[in-house]
Amino acid sequence: MTELGIGIGWRPEIAEAVEGLSGVDWVEVVAENICVGHLPDSLTRLRERGVTVVPHGVSLGLGGADRPDPARLAALGEKAVALGAPLVTEHIAFVRAGGPLTATPLLEAGHLLPVPRTRDALDVLVENVRIAQDALPVPLALENIAALLSWPGEEMSEGRFLAELVERTGVRLLIDVANLHTNHVNRGEDPARALSELPVEAIAYVHVAGGVERDGVWHDTHAHPVPEAVLDVLAELASRVSPPGVLLERDDDFPPAAELAGELEVIATAVGMRSAGARGVPRDDVRARVGTAHLHGAPRPAPAPLSASAAQPLLIGAGARVSGGAMPGAADAGALDGDGLGGDGLDGARLDGGGLHGDALDGGRDTDAARQRLGLSQASLLSALVAGTPVPEGFDSRRLGVQSRALAAKRADVVAKVAPELPEILGGAFRPAFLAYARSRPMTGGYRRDALDFAEHLLVAGRPEDPVARRRLTRWWQDRSGSRPPGRATRLVRAARHVLAGR
Repeated sequence: MTELGIGIGWRPEIAEAVEGLSGVDWVEVVAENICVGHLPDSLTRLRERGVTVVPHGVSLGLGGADRPDPARLAALGEKAVALGAPLVTEHIAFVRAGGPLTATPLLEAGHLLPVPRTRDALDVLVENVRIAQDALPVPLALENIAALLSWPGEEMSEGRFLAELVERTGVRLLIDVANLHTNHVNRGEDPARALSELPVEAIAYVHVAGGVERDGVWHDTHAHPVPEAVLDVLAELASRVSPPGVLLERDDDFPPAAELAGELEVIATAVGMRSAGARGVPRDDVRARVGTAHLHGAPRPAPAPLSASAAQPLLIGAGARVSGGAMPGAADAGALDGDGLGGDGLDGARLDGGGLHGDALDGGRDTDAARQRLGLSQASLLSALVAGTPVPEGFDSRRLGVQSRALAAKRADVVAKVAPELPEILGGAFRPAFLAYARSRPMTGGYRRDALDFAEHLLVAGRPEDPVARRRLTRWWQDRSGSRPPGRATRLVRAARHVLAGR
């Protein structure tokens, strides 16, 4: 397994600072934010210095009910080749739901959402991972995600779910200790138990990041310093295994370079690593440096044997209706935890390449029925989150409300970044207007498409009221849409369609 050392997430906002950090062995870049043939100069310079660059995908949705999109897989593989990467990484999550599989409109989350830990979901995930492994030219590692909500009727702990995934596919793991802490606060899951159950020898590298707690909910923001509690989980992991690499993620509210360097040093100390170049150094007893007493208040449970029993089908709210119409196109699937903004379109032919994976699908098991059950449940949940349909049975309605508001807030933040002219034109009215728009209008094809749809929505409604601002918004929309704003008849037809869709 590749020894990586100490790394940091490369972002355009801190590119110069990252280049100047002396303690960095490698960097990770959001795959959807780069184009083959047009790599940022900063990444090129880092590669020329011998710094390893790993592409980190956010839009495959391997935990979704559909099989992976060959074009997305091809694009990820091409970026791995262009960067000379030793591996690629993605998430155990779903980012879209609906479509032909469930005969419902296709919905995009714009965020990484948790997969139910059920047999159905595991069978589907296993097959999707194997498809990805066969398509990618380098090994694949998958990350555990942070979650604000829990699925009802789950059949496995996170550790057991990951252990069986590794056993059945040979996939490597990207363990995010900040996400383990998030799930401890939000879902009552013990990080030590998760680490005791998962196969630590399969870890490719580790993520570390900061967050903040509000009203009893932990938000994995990647915009705050790494807290002591996350360092405790990192120390617990390092007491069990020497991770090949550890990486600091920071995606917003970027601090000065000196502060980033200080966080890297704290992380290196927590796992017993030195700075750049000191790979393979024996780790000290980390618990002597970073207190982990709260992780050891009770005896660790022994890893439970993996169950082969079949699950009862999970079907939640299959009859829920989705408003907003079909959503063609691929959405940018950046994450609330700061995993970046996805691209608007992924092109490229399918790449063939070996991957580490198990035998053919266990016993030739057919996943089509499991895919449909999983697809219905995921579509029902996502519809409640982004289209305002009823909360599916068994879910915590308060938590779904928190998640729904977080998704809408993230959409507003990302649209403001990809289309900075909109908040400049609308001023203080931008955010409340966008949040009102997002309550019943899911994304239709990525954040740039979202920005155009939002502007058209305002113009159809005769807004903004200030004629100067309305003329500026009209010109902005015209420049990017390639056509003139809709006339009165078109506006009336669209308004009627929206009313009918909401019934």
